[in-house]
Amino acid sequence: MVVIIHKLISMLGVAFLVARRGHSFVPSSARQRQAVMGAVRTAVRPSSSSRLFSSTVASELTAEEKATVEAQIKEKGNEIRSLKDGGADKSEVAPLVEELLSLKAKLDPSILEKKKKQQQQQKKPKQQQQQKQKQQASSDDADSEFITPRSEDYSKWYSDLIRTAGLAESSPVRGCMVIKPWGMSLWDRVRTDLDKRIQDHGAENAYFPLLIPKSFLSQEAEHVDGFAKECAVVTHHRLTAAQDGSGLIADPEAELEDPLIVRPTSETMIWFMFRKWINSYRDLPLKINQWANVMRWELRTRPFLRTSEFLWQEGHTAHATPEGAIDDARTMMENYAILCEELLAMPVVRGVKSPSETFAGAVDTYTIEALMQNGWALQSGTSHFLGQSFGKAFNVTFQDDQGQLQDVWGTSWGVSTRLLGALIMTHSDDAGLVLPPKVAPTQVVIVPIAPKKKDSEEAKAAINSALDTMVADLKAAGLRVKVDDRDYIRMGAKFFEWERKGVPLRIELGPRDVAKGTCVFKYRAGPGADEKQFVELKEVASAATAGLDAMQDGLMEAASQRLEDGICTDATYDEMKTALSVDEATAYPGVGLYLVPWKCDAKNEDAIKEECKATIRCYPLKENEAGMAKGKKCFYSGEDATHMALFGRAF
Repeated sequence: MVVIIHKLISMLGVAFLVARRGHSFVPSSARQRQAVMGAVRTAVRPSSSSRLFSSTVASELTAEEKATVEAQIKEKGNEIRSLKDGGADKSEVAPLVEELLSLKAKLDPSILEKKKKQQQQQKKPKQQQQQKQKQQASSDDADSEFITPRSEDYSKWYSDLIRTAGLAESSPVRGCMVIKPWGMSLWDRVRTDLDKRIQDHGAENAYFPLLIPKSFLSQEAEHVDGFAKECAVVTHHRLTAAQDGSGLIADPEAELEDPLIVRPTSETMIWFMFRKWINSYRDLPLKINQWANVMRWELRTRPFLRTSEFLWQEGHTAHATPEGAIDDARTMMENYAILCEELLAMPVVRGVKSPSETFAGAVDTYTIEALMQNGWALQSGTSHFLGQSFGKAFNVTFQDDQGQLQDVWGTSWGVSTRLLGALIMTHSDDAGLVLPPKVAPTQVVIVPIAPKKKDSEEAKAAINSALDTMVADLKAAGLRVKVDDRDYIRMGAKFFEWERKGVPLRIELGPRDVAKGTCVFKYRAGPGADEKQFVELKEVASAATAGLDAMQDGLMEAASQRLEDGICTDATYDEMKTALSVDEATAYPGVGLYLVPWKCDAKNEDAIKEECKATIRCYPLKENEAGMAKGKKCFYSGEDATHMALFGRAF
């Protein structure tokens, strides 16, 4: 064999030399071609000692043994055919097939090799598919239309919904989000409603610098301690090119003497200005509101709920008396609660924070707490009675009507884009966003069905006329309307998109509908949402108005019932601990909140937070003002209760 291969290489060498001389890569004569091909045939022809192993095994069997194996093969084959004809299951036939192959392998072992190779080939497509799925799973799902069901992973559902509804997406800046037009239009609706309430409250809008001198924060010790770990600091006022050419660096010669803080809140800056604006009791009360963005450096972020930068309004007031300041703080808490209930159809618990949860630098913090579908609470707005701390820190005084110099009393209050997170988690479902009609940027979307080519010109004109009339009637009724006449998107895709975005009412209008004098209503949620409704064209405006009002009321009723059912009032501490210690944000529907008798004790409060991750959401005003804690024992210490406290997990 070695000699033959050597001859083959020699002949191929001749051919290569010929090719090098500029000819095709073949021997130059018929004799050479024949010699090469003969060498190849000789080299690959199996010898008696190198034939297939099956022939060797078969030749080792005696004639009698071969006959026995062949008989067994025939018998096993007949058994398999009989089972198949009788409709036997594959799992029953498979072991017999394996036995048959083993028998055949006694005559020809290559059968097993062929089967192994066939199985490997069959596995390949499956392995490729699995690999493809892994790649898809690990890739960025920014374009995915899939929404994880709430029951599978509530946190993932929330993130998926924000993406698919086009509310917001992540930005190149860590911890900051880009609020997209649909999300911003929701905030605009909240802002418009709340700004009127704020101005009716007597506050005026103003704007203050984004950057605050670090020395300002140091003037109110408790305040700076509460925000120190969240502050972003500006230390230089310009950049310069690095000498090694590596890029831009902060210019060492441009370091600020007093570093600037990107505002985490504006109390210090506003109270600095109050000192200039307030001199007499006639200047009080002074109420200022600012719509702005703030920066609080967050390590773990979640869109709308907790981001390093967010939008909000912050109100700041100064008063001559503590009673005036407390009344202001409680009034704004009530304004926030009404905003949530009337605009967002989101019921809230009004309360006051425990001392441990009170805003840094405040005497009391009033809060509204909402219950999300997974049983967790969400602080949705706060209003703080500041006492005289900021007035004294910034030396804000006034001359009273007796000519005496007095320190002013202050408040601050605010809500943020966090409200949008609360809105999403209060009403939305596995199909997408659900928006109460009052806050929806578009309350009604009309999807016209284009006439077909065979339809007459009169029919086409009729649908255009009906569409114009419908839009005019709906707008005259005070509804926000959009016509989706995009001709490059299929009807089903349009329905899907507006359902994801949570538009409360979709109206379908086609040539046949116009001919009948009707159109089709489909509500996103609430009464009648499960089926389409046929409405006469002349009644569209009145029917839509009534239907949207019913939807708003229905969402509020459902959320109120969820809040009522989600507060447990007769649990022991051990029962609450067992339930809440394993209650995670991903769970749905979750455990809920616990209203229990409690003796105010910061040490015990910290212990509970450590043991079962629960915090006091608030001391509910309704229950505590009614004296419900009187005569009861604290569910944790067993001592006389001082408050009724609402415990729970929270975002």
